[in-house]
Amino acid sequence: LIKTNMADLEVAKRYHERIAANLKDVVNFWTTHSLDRVNGGYFNCLDRDGSVYDTKKHVWLQGRQVWMLSRLYNTRPEYHTPAILEACTLGAEFLRKHARRPDDRVYFCLAADGAPVKLQRKVFAECFYVMALSEYSIAVRESDPALAATLFAEAKHVFEAVLRFSKDLSLVGVEGLSGQAATHSLAIPMITLNVICEMRRAGGPDLYADEASACVPQIVLHVKSDLKMVLETVGPNGELLDSPEGRLLNCGHAIEAGWFILDYAEKYGGENRAALNELGLNMIEWSFDLGWDTDHGGIYYFLDREGHSPEQLEWPMKLWWVHCETLVATLMAFRLTRAPAWWARFVKTYEYTMSRFPDDAINAIVVPDIGKPQLAPPTGAPAAGPGGEWFGYLDRLGNVSQRFKGGPYKGCFHVPRALHLCESLLRELVEQPAPHSS
Repeated sequence: LIKTNMADLEVAKRYHERIAANLKDVVNFWTTHSLDRVNGGYFNCLDRDGSVYDTKKHVWLQGRQVWMLSRLYNTRPEYHTPAILEACTLGAEFLRKHARRPDDRVYFCLAADGAPVKLQRKVFAECFYVMALSEYSIAVRESDPALAATLFAEAKHVFEAVLRFSKDLSLVGVEGLSGQAATHSLAIPMITLNVICEMRRAGGPDLYADEASACVPQIVLHVKSDLKMVLETVGPNGELLDSPEGRLLNCGHAIEAGWFILDYAEKYGGENRAALNELGLNMIEWSFDLGWDTDHGGIYYFLDREGHSPEQLEWPMKLWWVHCETLVATLMAFRLTRAPAWWARFVKTYEYTMSRFPDDAINAIVVPDIGKPQLAPPTGAPAAGPGGEWFGYLDRLGNVSQRFKGGPYKGCFHVPRALHLCESLLRELVEQPAPHSS
């Protein structure tokens, strides 16, 4: 099915085994340490050993974990178990009870008992609330059809609020000031397209067809063929902005948006599939090639299109989610094109990522915390298993800078999603390789 030579096939087999084992360990980490059986929901601020260092619950990560566990339950026999369904329910019920306000805004952060802590002027918590209920509705469809219908109706209701909010951000508290330049962000159309694709698993292939189609030209505004760049922020009609915000390259975000486009093209592209594939491949290729650190490996977090120092102090760091999305995107691109260059990009990303981010990685170097020169798990705590849950943040040299496994932005999502998708793609490659041609 995917043309490769026998040497690459052996590499693919080795990668597949490693990723499959890592997925098991990562899921086990979260189901062992994050479940709050007293209040419901999940603790997402987990230290290296899985201990809770902050009991606040960040709602976009609650939604992501419900989605992730529900997706595993719905698609993988080994996770189609009462224990996983119970974990899904624990999060879904907590969300429905505490996260959503009467005006359909969704809190960003809650206390352990569900009391509100923070509300953002963004729509991303709402998006992951929608994804959670949509995928969970599939999990309970057979056992409780009425509940499944209620869940999906609620997901649609909140998503329609997201569409309203996205068109007028003053509805979520964003104040337009007279000195501000008008801007257009890549984040909203890319997440909107992804949420629609996810909702179609429960609602059918024609759900929100007009809204999905409208996302593509909005994404295209950020894709600059003459520069071979994907910009995070542009003017309302795609104009270049001469400011740090307007020059910002978030290569991981652009790569993720690229594979969202490839996924949409494969499932729903129709007569536009070829053009969509070209768009997605260009977004991934340009962002990978610009973002790769040729001196130390890995993909920079942020860059400036004209080579200025980005204002973000963390710009040279190597983040887990960027490399997760790059693993998925490059492997999808190879599956689509069968081009050796895409396999080479995947191998490059895999070798960097899997040798540094997982807790047992052979090259993982943990920078000591002040006052804590030894970062072994506390006495009596379980050691990280083979291929354990990943660290999230590396410095430019590839050293681990924060030892925690979960925080306000890192939860049970990017790592298991990437491992789940890459395992499936590699299994396809290993089990059905194209005949070797010399």
